[in-house]
Amino acid sequence: MKLRKTGTLFLLLTATSVNAVDLTADPALTGAAPFPAPLVAPTAPNNTEGFDNTPAPIAPAPLSRMFGAQLFTAPGADSGTGIGFNPNYIIGLGDTVQVRLWGAFVYDGTLTVDPKGNIFLPNVGPLKVAGITNGQLNTLVTNRVKEVYQANVNVYASLLQAQPVKVFVTGYVRTPGLYGGVASDSLLSYLNKAGGVDSERGSYVDITVKRGQKVRSHVNLYDFLLNGSLGLSQFSEGDTIVVGPRQHTFSVEGDVFNGYDFEFEDGAIPVTEALKWARPKPGATHVTLIRQQGAMKQSEYFPISSAAGRTLQDGDRMVISSDRYAGTIQVRIEGAHSGEHAMVLPYGASMRQVLAKIRPNAMSQLGAIQLYRKSVAIRQKEMLDLALQKLEQASLSAQSSTQEEARLRMQEAQLVSRFVAKARTVVPKGEVVLNESNLDQVLLEDGDVITIPEKTSLVMVHGEVLFPNAVSWQKGLDPQDYIDKCGGMTQKSGNAKVIVIRQNGAALDADDVDEMQPGDELMVLPKYETKNLEVSRGISTILYQLAVAAKVILTL
Repeated sequence: MKLRKTGTLFLLLTATSVNAVDLTADPALTGAAPFPAPLVAPTAPNNTEGFDNTPAPIAPAPLSRMFGAQLFTAPGADSGTGIGFNPNYIIGLGDTVQVRLWGAFVYDGTLTVDPKGNIFLPNVGPLKVAGITNGQLNTLVTNRVKEVYQANVNVYASLLQAQPVKVFVTGYVRTPGLYGGVASDSLLSYLNKAGGVDSERGSYVDITVKRGQKVRSHVNLYDFLLNGSLGLSQFSEGDTIVVGPRQHTFSVEGDVFNGYDFEFEDGAIPVTEALKWARPKPGATHVTLIRQQGAMKQSEYFPISSAAGRTLQDGDRMVISSDRYAGTIQVRIEGAHSGEHAMVLPYGASMRQVLAKIRPNAMSQLGAIQLYRKSVAIRQKEMLDLALQKLEQASLSAQSSTQEEARLRMQEAQLVSRFVAKARTVVPKGEVVLNESNLDQVLLEDGDVITIPEKTSLVMVHGEVLFPNAVSWQKGLDPQDYIDKCGGMTQKSGNAKVIVIRQNGAALDADDVDEMQPGDELMVLPKYETKNLEVSRGISTILYQLAVAAKVILTL
């Protein structure tokens, strides 16, 4: 590969050869928060074994919060070339018309509008079509053919291709210039060709279409986004589209369907109009207006029903909130019971109130009730992601003193990166470990799932054993006895961490368990050793988190 003598390209290729392994450290690709660049190993020669010289992928640019930017950033935003389906399009010189005649006289061909504005119909003669609309074309051609063939000839005429034109797109767009298309292309098509409105500086509400010095139309893209109205423009050679500078803006956050920054033309906009744009969610109740004026910050809080008469100014921030407590909550009851599978309880209900309504059956294991909560699962996922980020950072920032050590570090980093990628896909269950002695103090949340386990006579053995299996429970056996029944640990799991998970979700160290109980799960975690103690400790911690929070054992 030849290197151009440009500083940017040379640095890019150098960094690629140094960081040869795809460590998935790009925050935009992994979803992790950014962290300092790792200390890299000494440079290895190109094509050295274990080095991958493939350039790292380029992270996509972050999406803008401006309402309207999605017109030019969504996949397939470039609408391409139109073909004249607009019925109001005025046919001009150079347009192509397709004519089909069948019956007593058969003809199928394409005809170009000549410099006099005519098309020439076989056996009929010239017909002037320039200046009529696309919607009138078929009727005009039919009537003219019927003057010659009064019976047994059917006619169909349509605009096949509009006239090619070149249009200037300038102002606050990403790539101003002269762009080719056809006369029937829409305004959005030409803006797309120019890269779209510059979301940091350009205006979505002040777009002008000019022909020479004459202004043909003013376009507000919000009319299209909010109401579906977009004037169909017919462009001619040399027309100019000018995107003006951004005008006034306000931002919307909270319980809304359109949480964006909005642009408006005048110095102020009614809050009621802003709410129509933002579309509050059904449960939204209140509005907070935050206004920064120099060093002073003012806030105003009021119900949505009192929005009339209030206005937003340039730079204001509007936060929509749902400030009400639910009168009731709903919980799911699953597992071994004979009652209803959903209960509606008063807000602040406890687990004891649910147990009083449960109808157990012969297989219900009421002493091991399980509670799963969405908010707990979210928190477990946050803690797992943080641990994975620290592990990846420790792996990538390890320093090397020799070429051989650098190669080993690189291979280790590849292994850790694959492990991190797999671990990020694990979804914690959000289980809450309950204590029978304080069920009155366990308050329930809306959406909680309560599971009544079935009685069982099995013990599950997972992880680094020769034959993971379900083993029949026997009184008096300890964890090591069940591991032996599954063939013992694999060779690489000597002195591995072993945990016991009870039916109620409690996790115990196997060394502290003298006797297994029916329904227990025995999890033998894989052992991983490295010269980097921080990496070893991080992997061990994550393996334990996954086993407890998701009942999953990952291998490296």
